[in-house]
Amino acid sequence: MLLSGMPTKVFRVANSVWLITLVALLLRVWYFVHMARQIPAVVLAAVPFQNEVGNVAAALAQGQGFCCLFRQGTGPTAWLAPLYPLLLAGIFKVFGIFTLRSLYAAVSLNCFFSAVATVPLFYAAVRVGGRVTALLAAWIWAIFPSGIILPFEWIWDTSLSVLLASALLWSTVELKESVRRRDFALYGLLWSLSLLTNPALGALLPFLIGWIVYQHRGTRAQQIRLALLTVAVLVLACLPWMVRNYMQFHHFIPLRSNFPYEFWSGNNEIFDEHSHTLNRITRYEEVRLYSRLGENEFLHQKMQEAVHFVQTHPRLYARLFARRVVATWLGTDSPWRDFANSDSNLARLLILWNAMALAGIIAGMVRLYIQNRAYFVPLAFFPLIFPLTFYIAHTTLRHRHPCDPIVALLMAIAVTGGATIHRRSIVESQKLG
Repeated sequence: MLLSGMPTKVFRVANSVWLITLVALLLRVWYFVHMARQIPAVVLAAVPFQNEVGNVAAALAQGQGFCCLFRQGTGPTAWLAPLYPLLLAGIFKVFGIFTLRSLYAAVSLNCFFSAVATVPLFYAAVRVGGRVTALLAAWIWAIFPSGIILPFEWIWDTSLSVLLASALLWSTVELKESVRRRDFALYGLLWSLSLLTNPALGALLPFLIGWIVYQHRGTRAQQIRLALLTVAVLVLACLPWMVRNYMQFHHFIPLRSNFPYEFWSGNNEIFDEHSHTLNRITRYEEVRLYSRLGENEFLHQKMQEAVHFVQTHPRLYARLFARRVVATWLGTDSPWRDFANSDSNLARLLILWNAMALAGIIAGMVRLYIQNRAYFVPLAFFPLIFPLTFYIAHTTLRHRHPCDPIVALLMAIAVTGGATIHRRSIVESQKLG
């Protein structure tokens, strides 16, 4: 009797969201430990923090305020959204500024954020496509290469943004069945945390709230009241940061100010092979210019230069835009050439995985639109809308990464067909809840 029930018990354990989450965490920690053993401790303690987030977090930990973007006394900054630098500053306060212990703590926290994103992803997938689709999506996310690699590679808000994006999807698909004000207030709070971490997620805000209003089971007046409650909570939670920015810079900066620089860095004369005005960009020169002009004037100048470049090079800008679309989804704007020329098996694996993921996105969106159109907007708009800012400015796999759990779900839908019977999805989600 005991042995006869063993396969069923093993199957249940192997298909537990908590086991999948543990596997995801172990894979991320394994990669972290594997890479850390190959890098000298003195390098690990310093180099990963040599970026804007590390610099601002160090200033906060030293009591200087939200400032010093380039480790110089250049004054207050709104270059970054505040939540992750504050979190990293807390790590510095406990484990020391630019220490190996701080690196271990920060990467471990990133691994945790990335792994725990499995949970909201799973429950959102149950709602959309049933348990089989949810399990497959969770396993895909557990082994997702960028999910394993990026928690170590980037001490940035990237992994936290992954968790928040997954939570936003889960909350969105659940709220269409809710009429409780508390739920919509908490949804607004979740959005405020997301925007104060990664403002790029804000591109999805009108679409997801609009979808809830359209799909909500309440009356039109009730739908509008609940949506306004969400927006009110969101604005109130972000208001202190917006007031701080206005007081420091004397103009409206809702969340962060750095878009002009990002726009310029992907669209300037260095991309014009016929230009003789600029043939290289150095960090030293940009930091010197920033220090001399101040943040307001520096960003104003960069925006003017970027707009002028786009206006005078429309065909080149169109080509750069297209190259960024390719690079966003395949990791490089020349995937076939780079695959053939690369001597790294990991690089080739990433290109192949990204190609497979892109095919899964397309197939998943098609099947979702045909079989359960009601959930098309909250899922498909993550890969359709979220990356637009990066197509316009500049892109890397890190920029796309927050929507990768939703990519995993679309890949799962491409395989299972997901959501063929909407009633089944609701029944299963109620059983799990």
